[in-house]
Amino acid sequence: MSGTVEQTERAAVEPPAHAVARDAHWAAKMERLRRRKLLERTATFVDDPAAKKAVADAALGLAKARADADRKADAEQIPAERREAWISGQPNVLAADSKLAEVNAALEDATITLTFRALPRPVWEDLLQEHPPTEQGADKGHEYNVDTFPAALISASSTDGMTAEEAQELLDAWSDPDAKSLFTAALLVNQTPRADLGKG
Repeated sequence: MSGTVEQTERAAVEPPAHAVARDAHWAAKMERLRRRKLLERTATFVDDPAAKKAVADAALGLAKARADADRKADAEQIPAERREAWISGQPNVLAADSKLAEVNAALEDATITLTFRALPRPVWEDLLQEHPPTEQGADKGHEYNVDTFPAALISASSTDGMTAEEAQELLDAWSDPDAKSLFTAALLVNQTPRADLGKG
């Protein structure tokens, strides 16, 4: 008799099996949501324009070499199944391909990559409050102080450890397009919706 009473009491306390399964499922899903990483975005800056031009020239040279080899393949009636391998093996194509790889490596050495990570929402909102628009800026619809917010956001979003002072130094010293690219990279990572949201 006591066993029956204990079973009845246990049944009254324990939640139904489907509820337990649902809670476990939700707990696992919530844990995955907590582990999602903040979005990151990179911006690249080339400190040697000649290296960029060399890559463009080498890519053009490779395209020309392949076009020449393609015409030669027509003249020699190379079968379709062998054509790509034949073209890729031509001396002028091999040389042009090697040149492109060489200048690409030089461009990589001349490229500086900066990485920016989206801020958690409360941090973003605090940053906006710390840099409110001027009265004139607010009249123009600005959400922040255009003089102080860019450097602060760049620094806050930088995964490279750039300080606000360093960011301001670059914004002041660089050309307008480069300065805008720097700020835009930090701004977009905080304002662009993730590509993995809204699927379904």
